Amino acid sequence: MAEPPIVKRSFAPVVRDDARLLILGSLPGEASLSAGRYYAHPRNQFWQLTGALIAHDLPAMAYEARLAALTEARIALWDMVASGERKGSLDGAIRVAALNDLTGLIGSLPHLQAIAFNGAKAAALGRRALGKGLEVQCLTLPSSSPAYTMPLAAKAEAWLQLRPFL
Repeated sequence: MAEPPIVKRSFAPVVRDDARLLILGSLPGEASLSAGRYYAHPRNQFWQLTGALIAHDLPAMAYEARLAALTEARIALWDMVASGERKGSLDGAIRVAALNDLTGLIGSLPHLQAIAFNGAKAAALGRRALGKGLEVQCLTLPSSSPAYTMPLAAKAEAWLQLRPFL
């Protein structure tokens, strides 16, 4: 007998209406879903990378303070997948994905200048969902996931390219 599919759901967006940069992941992993927090896996480098971007020690802060620091820096955070079937945490295992209303969110952000995709899966889903003709710049960043083994310094260099949009 086959196991029933494991459906996982994303979190609500972290956003203020004055956001200039939107960072999009794919779908929260197991550690994040268990904790009810974005990027909760202790080896995920998201908080280090965004901390370097906004010059705050985000990993040392409480979760709510991290989110407040991002929104104060005019950064919004969300995921591409609203719900999807996935065993484990790897992006490559996402199946039957229902996407979040990215177009609706973008339409509510009059100051948005750029969308940054955290990894290739988020970029593939996002670029397909948005199509052509978008008036903001879209950038694909190296994934902050520990499964993506690029050295942190190289990831940080790529992520720091977001500074002009803050």
